[in-house]
Amino acid sequence: TAFAVLSPGLGLMPVHVCIYMRTIVGACCCPWRIAHLAIPRSESKKCPSAFFRELERLSNLVGKPSENHPLHNSGLLSLDPVQDKTPLYSQLLQAYKWSNKLQYHAGLASGLLNQQSLKRSANQMGVSAKRRPKAQPTTLVLPPQYVDDVISRIDRMFPEMSIQLSRPNGTSAMLLVTLGKVLKVIVVMRSLFIDRTIVKGYNENVYTEDGKLDIWSKSNYQVFQKVTDHATTALLHYQLPQMPDVVVRSFMTWLRSYIKLFQAPCQRCGKFLQDGLPPTWRDFRTLEAFHDTCRQ
Repeated sequence: TAFAVLSPGLGLMPVHVCIYMRTIVGACCCPWRIAHLAIPRSESKKCPSAFFRELERLSNLVGKPSENHPLHNSGLLSLDPVQDKTPLYSQLLQAYKWSNKLQYHAGLASGLLNQQSLKRSANQMGVSAKRRPKAQPTTLVLPPQYVDDVISRIDRMFPEMSIQLSRPNGTSAMLLVTLGKVLKVIVVMRSLFIDRTIVKGYNENVYTEDGKLDIWSKSNYQVFQKVTDHATTALLHYQLPQMPDVVVRSFMTWLRSYIKLFQAPCQRCGKFLQDGLPPTWRDFRTLEAFHDTCRQ
C-alpha cells in the first residue's frame, strides 16, 4: 500500500484518503488541517470509517460561496435568507454596474462634444449683448383721435364691411363689425391692440340686457364658434407691436375674406360641406378657403 506524508502532526496517511479529502474540500484548501482538528492521528489509524464520517460531516458544513460581489457594507444585504422575495442586493449591484456604464459613456460623449464645440463662447455672447442697442420701448397708449382715424380709414377701405366704434369703459374701444349679411364680430381693443374677438351669426343678438355689447357669450352655431377660434389664431399670427395700425388693417383684411363663408368651396377637396360645416379656415397669406381638416 502506498503512503504519503501529510503533516508532521498526522504522520502517514493512505494516498486514496488524501485524494478523497482534496476532492471534497477543494484543491485550494489544506485537507490535513481539517483532519488534524477533527480526529487525532491514533483514532484515524484505528477506525478509518470514523475519519470518513467526520470528514463528510465537515464538508457538508462548508457553505456554497456567494456569487455576489459585496460592495463594502452593502454586502450584508446578501445575507438575507429570503433573497427571492427581497432581491435588494442583486438590484443594488445591477444599479451600480449601470451607473458605472453610464458614467463611462457620458465621458465618451463629453469628449466628442468638446471636439465639436462652437467657436462662440459665453464671454463673446456677453460682449455682443452689451454692444447690441437697446430696443426702444413701445407705448401701448395712443390718443383716441388716432385710433378713431385708423378705424375710419379701414371702414372706408371695405364697402361691404361696416364698423361701429364705441367706448363704454373709458378710452378702450370696442368695435362691432358687420360683414354683409353673413356674420357679426365683436372686437375688444386696448388702445390700438386687439385683445379679443367674438364671431356670431348675422341674426344673433350681440347685446346684453342693459344694451352693452356682449363680449362673453359664444355663438349658438358651431360654424361661428369655429370662426371665432380661427380669429383668435389670426390675432397671434398678425403681430407687429411697432406698427399696430398695420396689424389692425391686416386682421380686417383677413376677416373680410369670410364674406363668402357659405359660397366658397374648399381649395383642397373641392367640397362645400364636410361634416355639415363649410370651409371655416382662411389662409393668412392667400386668404383661400379650407376645411379645418383639409388645411393640415
